[in-house]
Amino acid sequence: MKKTYQPKSKDVDRKWHLIDAKDVVLGRLATQVANLLMGKHKRDYANHIDMGDWVVVINSKDIKVTGRKESQKLYYKHSGYPGGFKEVSYAKLKKERPERIIELAVSRMLPKNRLQSIRMGRLKVFAGSEHIYEEKFGKGEKNNAS
Repeated sequence: MKKTYQPKSKDVDRKWHLIDAKDVVLGRLATQVANLLMGKHKRDYANHIDMGDWVVVINSKDIKVTGRKESQKLYYKHSGYPGGFKEVSYAKLKKERPERIIELAVSRMLPKNRLQSIRMGRLKVFAGSEHIYEEKFGKGEKNNAS
């Protein structure tokens, strides 16, 4: 009788992915990044083990949304205190902290379990095209999100 193969945490091989977010739709980018962070693109994927890769997203200030989301989309948060409900518009968040838009979209696409914060720690988002992880990428390892 053959046994089912179960991958081990020590056998995980993590790679680095560079994704350019210029003129890419937010939801499609977030789906691609979430799959890379979870490791769903790997042959031996197991959902109970953290198998994901490192992801660097550049040009987050040039992300696109469809429809009227540019003027209508709102982000909500609550401090936990009475009267602590706050909302910020997409346009204001894009002007002040464009990397936060991608972080929120990816975070909300990941499963809500104890691996979520570990996976989000491997996501690095930059507003411009310059980033500090240049030495991690060899030739041919850069991805486009289109």
